[in-house]
Amino acid sequence: MKIAALYDIHGNLPALNVVLEELEDVQPDVIVVGGDVVPGPMLRQSLDRLAQLGDLVRFIRGNGERDVVTAFDGLPFDPILGEQVRETIRWSARQLEQSRRDFLARWPEQLTLHVEGLGNILFCHATPRNDMDIFTPNTPQERLKSFFSGVEAQIVVCGHTHIQFEMRTGSVRILNAGSVGMPYADRPGAYWLLLDPQGVEFRRTEYDLEAAAQQVRESGYPQAQEFAAENVLKVPTATEAIEYFERMAAGN
Repeated sequence: MKIAALYDIHGNLPALNVVLEELEDVQPDVIVVGGDVVPGPMLRQSLDRLAQLGDLVRFIRGNGERDVVTAFDGLPFDPILGEQVRETIRWSARQLEQSRRDFLARWPEQLTLHVEGLGNILFCHATPRNDMDIFTPNTPQERLKSFFSGVEAQIVVCGHTHIQFEMRTGSVRILNAGSVGMPYADRPGAYWLLLDPQGVEFRRTEYDLEAAAQQVRESGYPQAQEFAAENVLKVPTATEAIEYFERMAAGN
């Protein structure tokens, strides 16, 4: 079995489209969409594009889908969310009708698939515990073990932090697929992961950044200008993101 793992698309339709075009040559047996297709600028179009692929795609829920469904339902936000984030979630919820809301709400939190040569692979959004845990390559092993204790799969694939990396805790190999639509990396692009019997490959697909940025600006998204400038044309580096997340984890 050959699996493409696409995480954290965040409504970046141009980035999603170029990855799906590349996958026409790769021909995976399954595309796992690992959560956080929403919120984002072109979320309706991104959801529709993925839906066109039918049974080829398996979805799991991210905190983004959970938050947008919560907003659609008129329920209180998680207190941890700042007002700017809430604004993007409210806007994203308003782009949905009931059928799309119900589609997001049905996504499971985890998925396990088997690849010959790699073993059982557990796909989750952040960690097997929940969709919000944050860890990076600099996370101490003691803390990492608390996130992955009890995992029986040989490999766990996750996202959430938008940084591609690999690490281990005990017998568990942990792979972060990175982000298709909003990466933290050394250069812009659409980042994703390919798994097959030959092994694991971190992938990056280039796309027309200027054209994508213009589409973002025209989307009506509340943070469109910032998204185009800081997450498409330019992206935060992995080092910057790791330092930020580790400060968060330390409570600073």
